[in-house]
Amino acid sequence: MKKVLFASVPFNKDHVTLALESGVDGIIVPEKEMAGVASLSLCTVLAAESMPVITLTEKSVEEEAVERLKKGEQVIIGHGWEIIPIENLLAQSDNVLVEANTVEEANLAFGILERGVEGVVVTADGITQLKQIIAQCKLSMGTLDLVPATVTEVRPSGLGHRVCVDTLSILKRGQGMLVGNSSAFTFLVHAETENNEYVAARPFRINAGAVHAYTQLPHDKTTYLEELSSGDEVLIVNHDGTTSIAIVGRCKTEVRPMLLIKAEVNGVEGAVFLQNAETIRVVDTKGNPISVVNVKKGDEILVRTDIAGRHFGMRIEEDIKED
Repeated sequence: MKKVLFASVPFNKDHVTLALESGVDGIIVPEKEMAGVASLSLCTVLAAESMPVITLTEKSVEEEAVERLKKGEQVIIGHGWEIIPIENLLAQSDNVLVEANTVEEANLAFGILERGVEGVVVTADGITQLKQIIAQCKLSMGTLDLVPATVTEVRPSGLGHRVCVDTLSILKRGQGMLVGNSSAFTFLVHAETENNEYVAARPFRINAGAVHAYTQLPHDKTTYLEELSSGDEVLIVNHDGTTSIAIVGRCKTEVRPMLLIKAEVNGVEGAVFLQNAETIRVVDTKGNPISVVNVKKGDEILVRTDIAGRHFGMRIEEDIKED
């Protein structure tokens, strides 16, 4: 997980309070202020005296930074860094921190050599963009390719245990989770953002499907719905493919009547079991939620296709077929 730290040097209590409310991973303050900051929130508090800022003005300074990192010291690469020197550091250390005071700088730092730096340190000069930096770098997870699939079958399939995933986030129209019988073919199952005359909207909830189903997680991992629990991260996917992270507040597993929905993309078929209820929705190609009780053969809905092969949720290369 990408780290965003805030350095309050010289110390500014208002800035620290804003940083804690924004959800930073750690606060860097003068040592004498550490106890007071630690009493405000359960958050990592670091002493500025033990984390010197190094400005990469010449090659010898870069070499000094490498040696200090190899010794396990924590250093911060100061503002004004350039990509090539950071690449050189990343080639020799996994613990590189750099100052970044804008969303653009933070995104650049996290993209160097694809894996990016371990974390960015925002200073007082970046306090106005701190919340945006956190939203972009910690909640945004990039974009996935969603494609239209043609529904080939919809039929009742009896009773089964299904999982409702209640998150800590208020989701919007067009958002949901990717769920399917196969990790290589997942359906965009919509959040309960829509009202009807019988049930109020529950915009924090995705009635995600049967316990055995795969769901896509952040960082290119999957898990079975039955294995999700409070505190886990789940991947929220918008109809345009943009993604973000939500935290699971609770999962409710109950016996409910289920529907089997099958769909096809270029001759490849996938399936998902969803609760047979009007409030459960998939997403059409225009981003509109469509109730599973209204889905019919020939409809086009959004799915994600991939290559099969997972072991404990991690991608592997293996000859595998999932039906």
